Amino acid sequence: MTSLQQKPETPAAFADEPAALPSPVNSHNEWDPLEEIVVGRLDGATIPSRHPVVACNIPPWAARLQGLAAGVRYPRALVERAREELDGFVALLESLGVTVRRPEAVEHRKRFATPHWSSRGFCNTCPRDSMLVIGDEIIETPMAWPSRYFETHGYRPLLKDYFRRGARWTAAPRPQLTDELYDREFRIPRPGEPMRYILTEFEPVFDAADFVRAGRDLFVTRSNVTNLSGIEWLRRHLGPGYRIHEIESRCRTPMHIDTTFMVLAPGKALVNPEYIDVGRLPDVLRSWDILVAPEPDPIRDPLLRLTSLCGRWLSVNVLMLDEKRVIAERHHTGMLRALERWGFEPVPCDLLHYAPFGGSFHCATLDVRRRGTLQSYF
Repeated sequence: MTSLQQKPETPAAFADEPAALPSPVNSHNEWDPLEEIVVGRLDGATIPSRHPVVACNIPPWAARLQGLAAGVRYPRALVERAREELDGFVALLESLGVTVRRPEAVEHRKRFATPHWSSRGFCNTCPRDSMLVIGDEIIETPMAWPSRYFETHGYRPLLKDYFRRGARWTAAPRPQLTDELYDREFRIPRPGEPMRYILTEFEPVFDAADFVRAGRDLFVTRSNVTNLSGIEWLRRHLGPGYRIHEIESRCRTPMHIDTTFMVLAPGKALVNPEYIDVGRLPDVLRSWDILVAPEPDPIRDPLLRLTSLCGRWLSVNVLMLDEKRVIAERHHTGMLRALERWGFEPVPCDLLHYAPFGGSFHCATLDVRRRGTLQSYF
């Protein structure tokens, strides 16, 4: 028996480590020079299980089709083309001196359960959704899709490694995701009708992809995966050193800010004119240049139009390498030209076929280290 006077043993993994380690995680905004990033993985990608929170963001005919295919692996034709482009994206990042980390491959068709419901998984393609990096802290988010409940488990080896090396690792309260969280009478509001969301305020839920960071200021959209309680949880967690500003979206099916509003560099923000009323942006942005995105180039591929989860504005979903260089979709030539006019240096890359799995460059990544310090830009 251990005496009460004895000191507890130090876990072996930490026995030889100093009391304080310089964190391998350091990212305060979307534009400091990029040094290390997590890129998602397509292995085992499965069409998400049927649930109102999955179906609410797509037309009824598409929801019926998704329900019929729920729990089935994504077609090989979609996966192989997307993987080819993803490999090219990873190679591009590495050629630019960026360290790329990847999650483990996961069998997403495996069914799991809580005391209240059961589901199959989805995929590990979008680390931007399930984890939020604020400085030296990685926060696991409480996502509203049951199919994504254990999604961060594929990233656990990375999270443990970052933690052992000095990063802070936090998990928001694990949601119950019971029927009380969802408005069972929800329908997509028609133009001119008041905005409606499928989520109630039963408990805090949010996707990290509904936030973008500008140092001590964060911008968020309330959406069908992020409720006001989730925004308030993060506000209290971060404390008075940070401010969170809500961006109003005119999208009738809002989900993730990074096809709506992006901060690109100090004093410059990119907006989607279909979803954003520039006149209703937060007052704090009045001193910034608001860059209005051009109309996206049309997608001719009927399969991509049918299967995309993110709509047509993925041209906005860019990844900043630093304050000047920006990785953008090669297909969207209008956006590439606009970025050049605004003084940026676009780096074209192909990732168009990643859209059926949840996004483009910003969605597919989680920047864990950028060379910079915490600042206020307002």
